[in-house]
This record gives sequence, structure tokens and C-alpha cells, in this order.
Amino acid sequence: MPVKPDLLEILCCPLTKTPLKALDDDAIRDINERIGAGQVKYESGAVVKDPLQEGLITVDGQRIYAVRDGIPVMLVDESIPTGQLGRLFGTEG
Repeated sequence: MPVKPDLLEILCCPLTKTPLKALDDDAIRDINERIGAGQVKYESGAVVKDPLQEGLITVDGQRIYAVRDGIPVMLVDESIPTGQLGRLFGTEG
């Protein structure tokens, strides 16, 4: 269930206050492949084990937040810094 557009308009990264946008299906697929290979970590340093159903990314492309059952998980420790995803988001990692 996608995040409602009116909710997306008011959500922002709790760390940087940067607005968010929905991740597209191709990005989710690529991230989930890396999650399956054990290559993705949360901000806390824990390895991400569950694939993304949906995700929100900051408009500057620096941080991803999972959406579980239509509810954005807006916890900094459970965000995914994109620097570790390298070319996927045009960052080094």
C-alpha cells in the first residue's frame, strides 16, 4: 500500500529535515538484491535482513526509510545511508 500523497507532502527526514519521495520499483529491486547478499546496513550498523516492500528516499538521495504495511518507519537508526550503495545512487561506498 503506497504512502498517501498528502502524508508524503509533510514527511521529512528526522535527521536532516530533507523532504522525501517514493523509491521506484527498480531501485527497490536493486536494494533488495544487495540486502539478500548481506551488503546493506542500517544507520545503527546492523545488517538489514528484511527486504523493502516500499521505501522513501530523501530528495538529495542520501538516506532511505522503509515503509512497512503502508507505514513509513521514520527512525534514524533504521534508515539506510545510501553511501554504501555506490553507483545505485551516484555515491561512493
